[in-house]
Amino acid sequence: MSFDKVVYLNKLFDHYSSLLTQRQQEVFISYYHEDLSYQEIADELGISRAGVFDTLKRTVSFLENTEMKLGFVKKYDTLI
Repeated sequence: MSFDKVVYLNKLFDHYSSLLTQRQQEVFISYYHEDLSYQEIADELGISRAGVFDTLKRTVSFLENTEMKLGFVKKYDTLI
């Protein structure tokens, strides 16, 4: 994944993280902020590696869809 994509996802997370479940927040932070692998996250949270993958995929999709609908990050970026 490119650096620009990671920065973009973190911007989305900054704006919309309160709309995520606690588990989604934990998985996102572990993967994108703490740079843990799927297996490390799975071991830490007591879930399967596939569960981590699915949660992360759903979380990223939710963040991107929410931005598409609301556009807060785009509006914020134009103000800076």
